[in-house]
Amino acid sequence: MRIKKGDTVLVIAGKEKGKTGKVLRFSSDTGRILVQGINFVKKHTRQTRQDQPGGILQKESPIHMSNLVFYCPRCNKASKLGVKLLSDGSKTRICKNCQEMV
Repeated sequence: MRIKKGDTVLVIAGKEKGKTGKVLRFSSDTGRILVQGINFVKKHTRQTRQDQPGGILQKESPIHMSNLVFYCPRCNKASKLGVKLLSDGSKTRICKNCQEMV
């Protein structure tokens, strides 16, 4: 998977379809990605200490990587990522629409 932490992604399937967000965390063993502002769930918590209130918390839940696509900030489109070899032998990611380095 070429999506990395800090990239902007577009949701292409599910209840959050059409929204964009920044990748906060990537789990390669489960194939799920935590995206900022996407896929909120409600978690019920109980008071465990006197200074900690219980109640209903709203937090982001990971979404499967097959439901996300890279969103290029330069061409403002969802696009695939490619890999380009530089002259010094290192690899860099490029947007397949605008051919710019990401």
